[in-house]
Formats: sequence, C-alpha cells, structure tokens
Amino acid sequence: MTTNENPAYAPEQSPRLQWAKAAPEVYKAMVKLSTAAEQGLDPVIAELVKIRASQLNHCAVCLDMHTKDAIAAGESVERIVQLSAWEESAHFYTEKELAAIALTEAITVLTDGFVPDEVYAKAAKHFEETELAHLISTITMINAWNRFGVTTRGTAGHYTPGMYK
Repeated sequence: MTTNENPAYAPEQSPRLQWAKAAPEVYKAMVKLSTAAEQGLDPVIAELVKIRASQLNHCAVCLDMHTKDAIAAGESVERIVQLSAWEESAHFYTEKELAAIALTEAITVLTDGFVPDEVYAKAAKHFEETELAHLISTITMINAWNRFGVTTRGTAGHYTPGMYK
C-alpha cells in the first residue's frame, strides 16, 4: 500500500531527481560496494544497523526498504519498533547487536566529531577484526544511501522485498 491509495493521507512527494538513472555508474558502484561491505556480516545485524542509521538520518525510502527486508527475513516487528528506543529497550537485543547499534549511532551522528573509544572498544570486543571492518563498511554505506535518499527525496511505500536482488 502506498500513501496515495488513501485520500485522507497527505499527498506523496515527488522525487527531486532519479539519481540512479541520472548517474547509473555511481548507482551500480554503490550496489557493488554495499554488497562487498556486508560480506561475512550477520544479515540480522546488517538490517538492524541499516534501519537505525536510516531512522537517525530520517531516510523514509531506506526505512521502507530495510524494515520490509528485515521482516521478510524473519525479524520481529517488535524488535524493529523498539530499535528507535534501543537504549531503553536493550533487553530486546543481544550484547553483540547492542554494540553494533551503538557503533551505528556513533558513526552516523558524529556529534563530537569522532567515534568514542568506549563505543569502538565494545564493538571490537564482540566482532573479530574482519567482521568489524565489514560492520563499519555497512554503516558507512547505509549513511551514503541515506544521503542520496534524503537529498533526492526518495519516496517510501513502493518497495517490495527482493526487488533489487
């Protein structure tokens, strides 16, 4: 269901730019890099960090995609809903997932201009070096996707799980 199907909802905004069509070589490179970034990373953790970064960046199109992908992969709606309040809902997640979510928040927000040592150390405790490198890469990639989505005003509500595979 898209928001246009219910006249009581606000009208759907049109995208500013179809950047994947305007710069297909960049889009294809982003897809390749995203695929490489996630190699060896637990798919549940990958979706959780993509959803959390997209929440922080207010990227509706990425939230639409990654929540649907997570649900299709078996993730619970409850854990997805609680992700926006993960610190208060820590009991929904494993210690490893919490370390990944905290690292996602630190990398995405960068309020102090850096990732705090304690956040990085906690992630390093739960992820071996190669896996940690892939986690950082996945977080970096979703932040890049979010910036494309927000800047070009990507429209949520049209994604079907698996449509880009």
